[in-house]
Formats: sequence, C-alpha cells, structure tokens
Amino acid sequence: MEKIDLKNLSLPELTTWVIALGLKPFRAEQIFSWIQRPDFTDFASMTNIAKHVRSLLAEKAVFSRMVPAKVECSEDGAVKFALRLEDGKMIESVLIPEDGRNTLCVSSQVGCAMDCKFCLTGTMGLARNLTAAEIVGQVDVVRNWLFDQAAEGPRINNLVFMGMGEPLLNFTNLIRAVEILMEQRGYDFSGRRITVSTCGIVPKIKELGEKVPVNLAISLHAPDDETRNKLMPINRTYPLAELLRACREYPLPPRRRIMIEYVMIKDVNDSVLQAHLLVRRLHGIRCKINILPYNENSRVNFRRPDDQTIEAFRQVLRRAGYTTLLRSSRGTDISAACGQLAA
Repeated sequence: MEKIDLKNLSLPELTTWVIALGLKPFRAEQIFSWIQRPDFTDFASMTNIAKHVRSLLAEKAVFSRMVPAKVECSEDGAVKFALRLEDGKMIESVLIPEDGRNTLCVSSQVGCAMDCKFCLTGTMGLARNLTAAEIVGQVDVVRNWLFDQAAEGPRINNLVFMGMGEPLLNFTNLIRAVEILMEQRGYDFSGRRITVSTCGIVPKIKELGEKVPVNLAISLHAPDDETRNKLMPINRTYPLAELLRACREYPLPPRRRIMIEYVMIKDVNDSVLQAHLLVRRLHGIRCKINILPYNENSRVNFRRPDDQTIEAFRQVLRRAGYTTLLRSSRGTDISAACGQLAA
C-alpha cells in the first residue's frame, strides 16, 4: 500500500490515523511535534518514542521535504524561492523582510485559473492544487533558509496567501494547512499573523472565517462592475454587490479589519471619481485599503499611474476616514513583486 505523507495531516487527522494503527492517542502529539521541527530528517531520530513505534512509522508513512530549485535575492532584500514539486511542476514563494519582521508570501496552486488581466500568474493557467504538505512545505523551506543565514534563527512573523493561485479554490487543503500552521505543538502561528487573499470566491468567504480565525484580504481593484469585469473575469460570476455583501457577513474577529487590495492602473481604475465611488461601495465594511501601484512588465500592456494621480486617489480615501496604505513594490528586479509570479 502507498505510504501516507504525515506532513499532509492536521493533528486531529494524525490522531485518528495513529489510533487506527493501534497506538495510544498521545503518540500523535509526539509525532506531530517531531515532524514540524526544522532539523527533523528521519523517524529514527525520534528519541522519546519507542523503537517499535518508530519502525512502524517507517513502514507505514513518509514525511515530505521540499528543496528549493533556485533562490534569488533582490536588491531591496526580498527573496524569491522557486520550488520544484515531486511531479516536476514549479511554484514560487517570496520572503519580504521589513521593519524587523519577515513576511512570507505563500502559493496555494500551481498556476491560476482566474485570468486576472494584470497578473502574470494568470497567464500560466491552472495546473493543479497544492497539497497541504506542499503549502506547509514552503514555510519549512524558508524557515530553514532563514536559520542557515543566521545562527540565532530569525523567524517568519507573518504568512500571506497572496502567491500563485486562488486559495479559496483549494479550500480543503488550505484549511488543513492553516490548521497545521496554527497548531501550538508545531509552527504555532496566530490567526492574526495569517492573511488569506481572494479575488472573490463568494460562497467560500464566510466559511473561511467560520473554520479558521485568519485575516481576510479582498483583491478588489475596481469600484464598479464594468471595470472589474474587464480586469477580473470572476466578477461576471460573483459581481461586486455579492462580493461586498460577503465581506459584510464575514465573521471578523474583534479589532480586526478586512484588507481591501487595490492595484492602481493608469487610465483604468485610477481616477478621483473612482476613488469616491470606492468610498461609497465600502460603506459599512470594517476595512483598510492597500493601494498597490501597478508593477509594469513587458508581457502585459498596463502602466503605473504617476505619483500625483496615486496621491490624489489616496487622499479621497483618507478624507473619508479609511486607513489607506501605499505598498511599495518589493522584489521587482527578480520578478517577485505582486502580480509577477510565473514559475
């Protein structure tokens, strides 16, 4: 029989599997703690587990380990990891060091089916979903890389599911991966430190908040259906009114806000009139707005607005009372910035 990959199992799933093997439930906690350690390489190294149990694990299970095929470092400190999967397909993850924190941008699919017109990942199409082990494996790779860079082992502080793919279209594996990452006996990430971004898969938004207490980011990018239809085909299935209703119904934990992501594209969605319309659209939603000036590339015929246009747009939002951030692009010289991942 094919061996099970233990890295694919949340702690409750691992407990069920361990009991089915005839072992005591506490063994699951021991095993889970071991396989999440950065220095773990072999079942034989589980020194607090009986030898016959270790032999049984080696017979019935494996634990996957990802190795970067290539690591590229940007002049601004961002680091892009190209990861080759077992079937030969490639994904990319990006580490963004900033203000004493390390944020990791995680991929959820190989490619993407959403075909957003400003995003290079969409030009790849969708190859397949990532397994939970492949999602968590990205964290392993970068955590180990950080440890190798400094003896004190700087940690990953924040995870953002804003890499390749639409996370809510890989819902089961996404939830399993988040549960693994939040488990205290393993990575121990707080839900406050994990953000899941979606282009607007409306039926899954509320369910996401009900299953895991993570932050929600919405890739909005337009305040009206006509513009958003041109930029994001998903809007024809789930138009703005439905998407914003889902935001209002999202079970947002206290003192948190939804992140509205808005890529500004010259002469497409950057006018002051569109800023005023955005203010009206977001009324009643507890949110903050993240403005991302478009990252230009030779394959997509969009341009970045000038700084004056960006600031005029931003001031409309700020005067309306919205916290409005202006994200500076990181890793553009290694094609690691937002919308540039295309393995």
